[in-house]
Amino acid sequence: MLTKRIIPCLDIKNGRTVKGINFVSLVDAGDPVEQAAIYSDAGADELVFLDITATLENRKTLVELVRKVASKINIPFTVGGGISQKEHVSELLNAGADKVSVNSAAVRDPQLIDRLAASFGSQCIVVAIDSRYIEGHDIVHTHGGSRPTELETMAWAQEVERRGAGEILLTSMDHDGTKKGFACDLTRKMSTTLTIPVIASGGGGSAAHFEEVFNGGKADAALAASIFHFHEVDIMDLKKELQAANIPMRI
Repeated sequence: MLTKRIIPCLDIKNGRTVKGINFVSLVDAGDPVEQAAIYSDAGADELVFLDITATLENRKTLVELVRKVASKINIPFTVGGGISQKEHVSELLNAGADKVSVNSAAVRDPQLIDRLAASFGSQCIVVAIDSRYIEGHDIVHTHGGSRPTELETMAWAQEVERRGAGEILLTSMDHDGTKKGFACDLTRKMSTTLTIPVIASGGGGSAAHFEEVFNGGKADAALAASIFHFHEVDIMDLKKELQAANIPMRI
């Protein structure tokens, strides 16, 4: 059985790690280069770096900061934020990223996924889906979760898989930052419908929440931010607790 993955996320604004609740009320959470090194040494399986205002500010991800982070870690590293062209991906992979995450640009131009998968391989392409429950439907949002689209989350997930995405990073905006648990129903629906891995994000606050999203939500990986940034949960302690609950972990 494949091991499940624990992934810290660095949400970056102005070169600093930030964290909020439901995508707003951001507070400073530290230096991303220092944090990346700590997480790499602490047993994290992968690291995700999201430049959360790159799309809103119509600019590319901070390539030099990506290079500094990559030089300090020895685990797989996914980078997202403002990626809309093959040239952006080349720059980031050359700077040390292993995978890139696209969101708003892929919604605007779905063929971007096809082009990136053809050029770099599906294993490099993560599609991030920010979803909010609105009037009985799970709806895709773009631009850092600030703009609702007309896309339903599950239909979009199936389309990005068809277009060559190698993985989906599913964030529940309703659960984000609440520490009250992941969106397990939506995660399970996506994980059991698709054949590519699904990373659950938004709401992780305790080992029980991770156990729930791996068992009930059928997630392949679970991502969290503030509980790791503010030392509320130790990654290795979390993995040992999950392993004791018969969830396969890399210890």
